[in-house]
Amino acid sequence: MLRVNSQQDSSDKAARYRELLPELAALVDGEPDLIANLANVTALLRERVSSASWIGFYVRRGDELVLGPFQGKVACVRIALGRGVCGTAAAERRTVIVPDVNLFPGHIACDAGSRSEIVVPIIRAGEVVAVLDVDSYELAAFDELDAAGLQPVAELVAKLAW
Repeated sequence: MLRVNSQQDSSDKAARYRELLPELAALVDGEPDLIANLANVTALLRERVSSASWIGFYVRRGDELVLGPFQGKVACVRIALGRGVCGTAAAERRTVIVPDVNLFPGHIACDAGSRSEIVVPIIRAGEVVAVLDVDSYELAAFDELDAAGLQPVAELVAKLAW
């Protein structure tokens, strides 16, 4: 089984993310329903990113992000743009990697066990429409290779019917 985790060497991790993308593309191909596609993307990512304790989407609704399909424990429902890691990634339109969430000013602790996080904005037609949020119970579970591996996932999701 394909697994992507923080313990793999860099070339292996990058290769595994590249292998994941066609599988995700095939999973959403021909399906017009956004919620169904986001649900399946989160399920497959949760299966493949072994260091993840929580994976999901927050969908932009005006000046806030609203919980979308996810895999993991119960989550915060609404996050203001600019607040927490998700709101910061959306407001600044950039991927945010947080090695230790306790050191991130304004971190929102939906699951007290989360130790690190990566959030990738989903940008469609120049606008942030959602963010992909991945949490881990491990410190420093995510790095630039994860950012590079998740960016094409965000681009694939951006092409879905919104």
